[in-house]
This record gives sequence, structure tokens and C-alpha cells, in this order.
Amino acid sequence: MADLRSPLGRARGLGSAKDGAAHWWAQRVTAVALVPLTLWFVASVVGLMGAGHGAVIEWLADPLVAVPMILYLAVGCYHAVLGFQVIVEDYVHKEWQKVALIIGIKFGFVLLAGVGIFSILKIALGE
Repeated sequence: MADLRSPLGRARGLGSAKDGAAHWWAQRVTAVALVPLTLWFVASVVGLMGAGHGAVIEWLADPLVAVPMILYLAVGCYHAVLGFQVIVEDYVHKEWQKVALIIGIKFGFVLLAGVGIFSILKIALGE
């Protein structure tokens, strides 16, 4: 039986990869989450200006500081991965290079986030 829909009707709503809207929304949600976290981080750093190493370590050991710092690091890394992925998808034209770069970016940011979170926890737990 022949499909009576036009080519546009068959393609409407699918998008090229069938998941572009989820990526777009994730990038917007992480951007909104980063606004208060960045304001908190900047205010905290300004408040710590002139403080010594010990004062900064003591500040970061507070759970009310360590938790938002971990959130800031995790959300920031995820937002960066989403942004870099869009850049690679838009400007790299060879498929194998796209795949390699996106995998490298994701591994790199997972490593960065893991080391950062480990460091914050090490300080916060006093070990």
C-alpha cells in the first residue's frame, strides 16, 4: 500500500538525528543552573580574596560549600561537553573525526570532573 503522506509529512518532527530537542533543552537547563552557581562561586572567591591557603581549605571543607562546588563543577563540565559537541558537529565534516573528537571531549571532561570532585571530597572529608 502506498504511503499517502508527502515527504515533508513523513519527515516532520523527526529532525536529522531524532533527538536534537533533548540536547538543546539540556544545554538550556544547565545554563540556567549555572547562573546561581556562578554567582555563588564569584561571590565566594571575592570574599576569599587575601585569605591564605589554610583559610581556603577550611572554607572548602564546609559541607555547605563542598556540595555547591561539586554541583558547579559537574554541571559546568556537562554544559561544556554539550557545547563542544555542538561545535564539533557543526564544523567537523569527516564522520570519523567527529566521532573521535566527541569521544575525546567526553572522556576528557569526565576525567576533569572526576579529579575535581575527588579533590573536593578529599578536602571536605579531611583525608
